Amino acid sequence: MPRRRRGGGHKANLERASKSVIQQMGWRIPVNTDRPTEPLDEDGVHAIHNAAMRVLEEIGIEFLNSESTEILREAGCSVDGTNVRMGRDFVMEMVEHCPSQFTMTPRNPGRQVIIGGRHMVFGNVSSPPSTYNLDDGKQVGTRRTFRELMKLTQYFNCIHIACGYPVEPVDLHPSTRHLDCLFDKLTISDKVVHAYSLGRERVEDVMEMVRIAGGHTHEEFDASAKFFTNINSTSPLKHDKPMLDGAMRMARRGQAVFVTPFTLAGAMAPVTMPGAVTQSIAEGLAAIALLQFINPGAPCVFGTFTSNVDMRSGAPAFGTPEYVRATQMTGQMCRFYDIPLRASNACAANVPDAQSVWESSNSLWSAVQSGVNVVYHSAGWLEGGLIACPEKFVMDCELLQQTQRYFESELTRTREEDLALDAIREVGPHGHFFGALHTQERYTSAFYEPFLSDWRNFEAWQLDGGVWTAQRANTLYKKILEEFTPPPMDDAVREELADFVTRRKAEGGAPTDY
Repeated sequence: MPRRRRGGGHKANLERASKSVIQQMGWRIPVNTDRPTEPLDEDGVHAIHNAAMRVLEEIGIEFLNSESTEILREAGCSVDGTNVRMGRDFVMEMVEHCPSQFTMTPRNPGRQVIIGGRHMVFGNVSSPPSTYNLDDGKQVGTRRTFRELMKLTQYFNCIHIACGYPVEPVDLHPSTRHLDCLFDKLTISDKVVHAYSLGRERVEDVMEMVRIAGGHTHEEFDASAKFFTNINSTSPLKHDKPMLDGAMRMARRGQAVFVTPFTLAGAMAPVTMPGAVTQSIAEGLAAIALLQFINPGAPCVFGTFTSNVDMRSGAPAFGTPEYVRATQMTGQMCRFYDIPLRASNACAANVPDAQSVWESSNSLWSAVQSGVNVVYHSAGWLEGGLIACPEKFVMDCELLQQTQRYFESELTRTREEDLALDAIREVGPHGHFFGALHTQERYTSAFYEPFLSDWRNFEAWQLDGGVWTAQRANTLYKKILEEFTPPPMDDAVREELADFVTRRKAEGGAPTDY
């Protein structure tokens, strides 16, 4: 199959995204310039490592997929039914194959992302069954709201990858939902997309659709990562059948797999945070070892989702002090293993209120402190992941832009002109810097300029209607949707994608039971 060329320049496409409704920052992959926070000393790191290895050696992990257990038996692991115990030497040998950094290139090469090192990539909210906005309240997800959130995902330059479904469109039949959703994702957005790792059909269909959208031959597609999946362990100590199936298919073709244990302390993991992190490390490394045995060097990311629960209700809690420390500890462990790390911008708040902001701020800054490479659910998450909210999406993007600005080197440069001795001498003890030449030359770009925050005093804000933050976000997201223009796609490519969707629907799509 010959490579196709899309119409429209990549540079023009990126520039267009930054215009219109708001003045936002241009497309960039942030680089975390900070030294990570490390709550564990060297003995603590080795203690968690040793405990995780003992879990793998002495207790084992349940692999509820017969193909995976046969592969691990071939690798020399001890297999008893679905229980697999693996030695630490084998695990560490496999982990050494895992690349510490890799790229993912979508249909628009200008949207390529770097995963690993000090790079930090943000993704949209993923997989809630419901939406909430100030006009309609809480509603079940539909294809319309799915498409609206995908437009926000494409519009904001601080969102680098399109994780999962930003809301589950339950009005689409489960057997063919992935076909409609990926068609929408690939035509509304030109960023890296995600496939749900739910068995053969869904993963194989999405791989083919991503290949078609990128105009790749099969060889070109397999040569490097073009998209990704995320699998969760069924904590405690289990990996399920369809997720393993999809992950193994992805690894064989060189596509990225994020392995994220679902370890909530006090419920699916020990109530102590080091114990919960230990279990998480064991569950995650077990799956990564399997994938590296299948295809050494396949791109993998370790995901942390370790938090605590409300012990009064059992509900998940996020953005807590425990969540922050667990993320920091997992960051230390991933640097110990030299593998990329994924975390989340999570909160437990039900509406876009103050609680949602402080919990998300805690989550986001814990990612910064921990050297996280991929932040899932960076924008739009509410109710512990059960709600996607467009107002919260806009509010979170303000936070993400501020984080990107925080990383910029000009804030800490110490050149002579940055130290500003001439300006200090000019102004002296009796003047001000507003009129200084040094200020006049720099004032338009010296500071971060928000698109959502209101920095006016109370009287000015009140005279202008006294609009609270969430309401301002409501107005902004609706303006963005009104003016949204999808990125260009070659007509022949779009037609081939549509034909593929039509054919696979006629064939029945994917089974809904395993």
